[in-house]
Amino acid sequence: MNTLQGQTVLVVGGSSGIGAAAAKALAALGAEVTIASRSAGKLEEAAARIGGKVHTAILDISDDAALEAFFASQGSFDHIVVSAAQTASGPVKQLPLADAYASMNSKFWGAYRVARAARINSGGSLTLVSGFLSVRPSKTSVLQGAINAALEALVRGLALELSPVRVNAVSPGLIATELWSRMDEAKRTAMFEGAAERLPAKRVGQPEDIANAISYLVTTPFATGSTVLVDGGGAIA
Repeated sequence: MNTLQGQTVLVVGGSSGIGAAAAKALAALGAEVTIASRSAGKLEEAAARIGGKVHTAILDISDDAALEAFFASQGSFDHIVVSAAQTASGPVKQLPLADAYASMNSKFWGAYRVARAARINSGGSLTLVSGFLSVRPSKTSVLQGAINAALEALVRGLALELSPVRVNAVSPGLIATELWSRMDEAKRTAMFEGAAERLPAKRVGQPEDIANAISYLVTTPFATGSTVLVDGGGAIA
């Protein structure tokens, strides 16, 4: 079984959803994990759920100076996972440009900033979280698909530039995270049930499904420049 004993991992966006699940999975493999996000309260709650030796850091990846200062003070990590992002959805003709710019700044430029500022030990890894809309476009989420595709292209280039640090992406489909808690419960349930019926896997994804894929990429020394699609068959349905 792969182990991360004695290795350090930073999970950006580790206070909830996919990031929190990834942090828990990597900690279970023996890693010393730091979870980072903008919310101190959520970080403390996530650290308590994960248990073990988990550090927390308040970090906004849209803030260039703060990000540079953080990595300067923290030194190097063996592995970094970036799952933090806030993206707006809607047709291009209707989505305000300010929301579009903010989405790109959060998900694409945020990951870009981390890759630029971070110090990762030789043989370590950087794993980004994209999304299956990069290969299965939606007419109501055109921007999200474009951002995810840009992230996956960034991964391939960084795998060459940062070698021997390995760089990969995990591309999730529909995942049942706290993100959907803002929806009316009945509508959310109906959406999940409808999606499960359409998907070949006949279920909606859970954060742990994506955490498994992240763990695989982090612990597999021969994986770099790859995008692992974990979408229940959404890209082919």
